[in-house]
Parts: sequence; C-alpha cells; structure tokens
Amino acid sequence: MEKDFGVVVLGGYGNFGQVIVRRLAATSAMRVWVAGRDLAKAEALAAQTGTQALQLDMNAPDLAERLRATGAQMLISTAGPFQGQDHRVARAAIAAGMHYADLADARAFVCSIGELDQAAREAGVLVCAGASSVPALAAAVIDGLQSRFSRLDNIWHGISSSEKTPGASTLAAVLNYCGKPFAQWRDGSWQQVFGWQDLARHDFPAPLGPRWVANCDIPDLELFPARYPGVRSVRFSAGVGLRLTQFGTWALSWLVRAGLLRSAVPLTDFLHRRAVSVEPFGDGRSGMFVRLDGLGNDAQPLSLYWELLAENNDGPNIPCMAAVALARKLAAGTLTTRGAMPCLGLLTREEYLAELEGLAIVSALRER
Repeated sequence: MEKDFGVVVLGGYGNFGQVIVRRLAATSAMRVWVAGRDLAKAEALAAQTGTQALQLDMNAPDLAERLRATGAQMLISTAGPFQGQDHRVARAAIAAGMHYADLADARAFVCSIGELDQAAREAGVLVCAGASSVPALAAAVIDGLQSRFSRLDNIWHGISSSEKTPGASTLAAVLNYCGKPFAQWRDGSWQQVFGWQDLARHDFPAPLGPRWVANCDIPDLELFPARYPGVRSVRFSAGVGLRLTQFGTWALSWLVRAGLLRSAVPLTDFLHRRAVSVEPFGDGRSGMFVRLDGLGNDAQPLSLYWELLAENNDGPNIPCMAAVALARKLAAGTLTTRGAMPCLGLLTREEYLAELEGLAIVSALRER
C-alpha cells in the first residue's frame, strides 16, 4: 500500500524537512515531494533522494488546489517558526482531502488545533499538531509508565541539545519566550514563570553527564495537566551542551525580563552566527529525559527517570520521527483515528523509537 501513498513535506529542504524526506525516501516505497518556496533547493534535494520537487508557498491563496493536484495523501509541515502562525496550512490540507502533521512546538498553535476537528472529521482525515519530541514522544513515554504509579504527582521533562545549531526559525522560536512570562502548572495551580530561567541540572548517565536546563514554553505545559488528572506539577526545561551558549541565553533572559530588551528575537541572526562559530567546541551529544514522581502501586514513593542519549550529532533526527512514524501507520492503514488534535496517544514509545534504529541513539529507564 505504501507505493500508492504520497507525502508532501513542506519546508522539505530545511533542517528538519531534509531528515524526514531522506528517511521516507530511504525506508519506504512512498511517493515523496520536497516542497517549499525555493524551487532550486527543492530540486537539489529531490535529485539526491529520488523524490519530486514542488514549488509551494504556504501563504498562496491556491494552496489547497496545488496540494490536491499532487494526488498525495498527506502533508507534513516543517515550515516554522509556528509561533504567530495560524492554521491556514492545515485548513488547506483538509480542503485537499489530505492528512496533516506538523512539528510545531508553539503552545497556542498546538493547543488550538482542535478548532479544526469537525472539518477534519467531515473530510475523513487526521490532522495533528506537535508531531515531535514534545508532546508526542514525551506523552508516549508517560503513557507507557503511568501504570507503575497509583498516584502521579510530578512530571519534569527536558531536552539538552548538542552544539549543533538549529535553523534560524527554530532559534527564533526559542528566543520568542526568552525572559518572557508564561503559565506553568506548579503545586496544583497555575503560576507565572519566565522563559530560560529557573536553571536546574539534570545528571544524565555517561557519556553525556550533567547538563544545565531552564524553563521553556511548550504545549505540554498545558496539555499534560489535562491528560494526567491529579498531577500537581508539570515542568519542561531545555538547554544546550555548550555552557557558554546556555548561560549566555540565561543572562539574555534577564535583560528581557528587566525590560532592557523588548525581545530577544531581533538578535536571532547575530546569535545564530555566534552559535555556529563555537560548534567546534561541542561533543556532538544530546539527551532527553522524562522524570516522574509519585506513589507506586505499593503506596511507596517512586521516581522513574527515562532517558534518551544521542551521539555523533544524531539528536536532531529525534523530533522528526513522529511525522515519519505517522506517515508509515497511515500508509499501512493501521492508524484509523480521524479529526484534529495534538499529537497525543497516536504513537507508542516503541513505534517512535523504531524510527531511530541505525542511529547512535539509546534509551533506558532508571528507578530511584
């Protein structure tokens, strides 16, 4: 059935888009389109991967018609940053009768995708936002471990990236909330915290070791208190392996919080160049952790640490694999869910991790 299933990857020649295109082209018989505004870039990657190039502007008024003309069954959008975007691309996919997934990590964008639920159901398609490490993989991990608890009190999860600098759009998304206030579920109530503050250390197993992380605003902060009733705190933190970059961003957050800078976003290009310049000092390692605290089924305190370690700069592959796994399940007909929703409960932890086989990535569970 895969050979009859077509996938259009919007932003397909970008950092994350390339990973998805290459993975689908190498491991499936699906028809794949590399789509974006720059036709030359799309054609270059298409020639390397044996896929097709498609010039496509997400803001074009005829986007739905252009998508329908491909005959593809699914659209994957990697065209960030998603902060400030509306759902026009998802609406176009629905109008074209296509399934839709994106790699969005913007809280409002992902949490409001349900507005399209009726339209998606009427079209008979699946529309999911946040098909990425968060919330998709994090929720899959928690879902798989939840049965170990009679009472789940606290969720703290985080990501520490390697020195490999993300694309400018991804960096702009992070800087958008650097030093800015947002709501976090703490001790059973909503409290205000500030982006890239509340520095904390997570001690990963060797060879990664200790990493510093700080507050980040993501959809999970809103989705998880509702998904896991009774949980008293949900916290997400992120950081980078190079401490110069980590603590530099932390310092920048104080300038924004104090009002000395209105926003860090205008510094995106400057900071992107500086981050690239210090990449040679990194170790190529990144990690993700999910820490769960509560009472076990024996009514005794229980803390579980699930950790994912990546070497050789394979970490940037991780957020891309939810969309790949979804495409594979839809092509095989094993995913029958329809409607519009955040990417929760659509993939198991095992299905997600299966897409990482062959990479320098391992995961393990520790109990305290």
